[in-house]
Amino acid sequence: MPTHPIEAQPPGLSPHDARVLAEILDRVKREYIEPVSDRQLMDNAVRGMLAELDPHSQYLDPREYNEIRISTSGTFTGIGLEVQTADGNIIVVSPIEGTPADRADIRSGDTILAIDGEAVDHRNISQTISRMRGPAGSPVRLTVAREGQPEPLAFDLLRSAVEVHSVRSHLLDTGFGYARITRFTDTTAKDLRRAIVELNGKTPDGLQGLVLDLRDNPGGVLEAAVEVADTFLEQGLIVTATGRTRDATFRHEAVPGDLLDGAPMVVLVNGGSASASEIVAGALQENHRATIAGTRTFGKGSVQTVMPLSEGSAIKLTTSRYLTPSGVSIQGLGISPDVNLPVGDPGAALLQAAQLLKNEPVLQTSAH
Repeated sequence: MPTHPIEAQPPGLSPHDARVLAEILDRVKREYIEPVSDRQLMDNAVRGMLAELDPHSQYLDPREYNEIRISTSGTFTGIGLEVQTADGNIIVVSPIEGTPADRADIRSGDTILAIDGEAVDHRNISQTISRMRGPAGSPVRLTVAREGQPEPLAFDLLRSAVEVHSVRSHLLDTGFGYARITRFTDTTAKDLRRAIVELNGKTPDGLQGLVLDLRDNPGGVLEAAVEVADTFLEQGLIVTATGRTRDATFRHEAVPGDLLDGAPMVVLVNGGSASASEIVAGALQENHRATIAGTRTFGKGSVQTVMPLSEGSAIKLTTSRYLTPSGVSIQGLGISPDVNLPVGDPGAALLQAAQLLKNEPVLQTSAH
């Protein structure tokens, strides 16, 4: 998502609207069942104003804005754990390779009990994540429960810079590679190119085909999606967008240079593939560069711009509608796959995608 500074503008309320707003604020402050601060009323009013525009526009307080910047930059300072809630606990999904948590041997499946001696709240995972982050070099103690260990384990760690890589890759078979993009960040295109170069080096004659997995990828940075699509295109239109301002109207075309030299590609998608994922799938499909396989994508055809405000807050505002190379808006429609693959079994879909690369017949499911 592009970011642009925004200047304060006069509210432009008519005298009548200003009186109504002042009357509502006065009534709430005087008669609501509990006291409400001016700050809370202001935050609620702004959140409501943006939320009523569309599902994607929103107000970001300083903490939320910082989380957005972290998720798009791909770097933060902390201990390097991916966590999730499960069965009323906060569970370690995996430590990120090379981070303090990884070096301390915190393991997948460990249950986080406390941070710096204070119990974690499984109902507020964002607070737990925030408590694990902090300035590089600062100490933090993590207490976990581990299966097979009768007593909790305590780990004393020093926070450090952590890079979150959004690309995972491996060889499927001799000459055929697999790359999964979990979301689009500022580092995604660079990470993807590095992964393909490494896969090329692991097979004697180079990659003969690639499965690019965008399933359950919710999107992210638009420019990263353009770079990823451009990685596999020699030429052609990638995406266009229209909006009310000059910056919101744009057109991106591929520059020469296909990192796979035209080797076959299959792009896996599903109903969780949205936004930037759909830009990549649409560009590769309509430029006849890849076979799109899986199920219909989510259908988010709008672009949000994050606009910093004063005091560390920001708004995320829908500013453009984008179109695939053929001029089609996928808003609410999604991208239909060329080949329909099973919904419930990710492993079976991957196996069939590999068969497609090798030009082997695939049993298709019915479209939904």
